Amino acid sequence: MPRRGFSLLFVGLLGLLLGGCMQGTLAPSTASLSPKDRQLLAHPPYARASIPETYQRHIVDYSRQGPPGSILVDTDARFLYFVLPGGKAIRYGVAVGEEAMAWSGTATVGRMAEWPDWIPTREIQARLGPYPARVPGGPANPLGARALYLYEGGKDNLYRIHGTNQPEYIGQAISSGCIRMTNEDVIDLYGRVKMGATVVVLPPGRNALMRPFASPRT
Repeated sequence: MPRRGFSLLFVGLLGLLLGGCMQGTLAPSTASLSPKDRQLLAHPPYARASIPETYQRHIVDYSRQGPPGSILVDTDARFLYFVLPGGKAIRYGVAVGEEAMAWSGTATVGRMAEWPDWIPTREIQARLGPYPARVPGGPANPLGARALYLYEGGKDNLYRIHGTNQPEYIGQAISSGCIRMTNEDVIDLYGRVKMGATVVVLPPGRNALMRPFASPRT
């Protein structure tokens, strides 16, 4: 089997194993789309992807500590959890950073934007560019429909939770460190998250049931 095919199979099995620790049901598939969202997503300039059921939005039992409204990203399983009251969470499939570029730690949501512009960093320009200095928001933009900007110590740490124009990579470790979601899922999450919410991104090897919830640095 080609290396890429083996990698996809391994990730899928890992997601099933870790996801199977929690009872879950598929959440409603329609996010609260605005007229602008519907217009921009009606004919996206990228191929529609068939997301495996494991990585589709689920409501799951959640026994881990963490206040309602907080976010936890399980890097190994490629899941993002939005914590609900009563021992439940909404689980979304995500793409995470490549091992050499992945960020982990505790942050807060310091800014939120709909259909944000993308300003490539110097590192991105050097490694993947050239890109324009600013890419306007829209379905072709790598940040997709929504972006949550992560802050540490009151400063933007340059990592985001955002939509994507490459939904086929959900469930993989392929980004430059940010957490990617389908545009429909990031719209759903955006409608639930409050400014200042705590975000914990676990490093590889530390799944969502193994580590206490930490407070962000201030």
